[in-house]
Amino acid sequence: MVLEGFTLVEKEVIANYHFPADEVLKKESEMALRKKSLTTAIALGNLEHQKVRIYFADDEGEKYVETTIWGVTDHEILLKKNVMLPIHRIIKLEI
Repeated sequence: MVLEGFTLVEKEVIANYHFPADEVLKKESEMALRKKSLTTAIALGNLEHQKVRIYFADDEGEKYVETTIWGVTDHEILLKKNVMLPIHRIIKLEI
């Protein structure tokens, strides 16, 4: 079930979005859950090519994408076609 108020986007257009520098999550517990979810999602993406639903926010609003996560750095996740999404703008992952 998709979270209310979020717009589905294609991963290819994410490169055109502008992401503010501020963190979207306010609680340490939410950030810890996001980190744990990212660890699970990258393992599933690499081993089973399983797609995840990623909820995020750019400077224009809340969006989501359904895709495979190919890699994670300290600050970004890597999607197919070298599309990068800043971790600090990810609200939630559904695996």
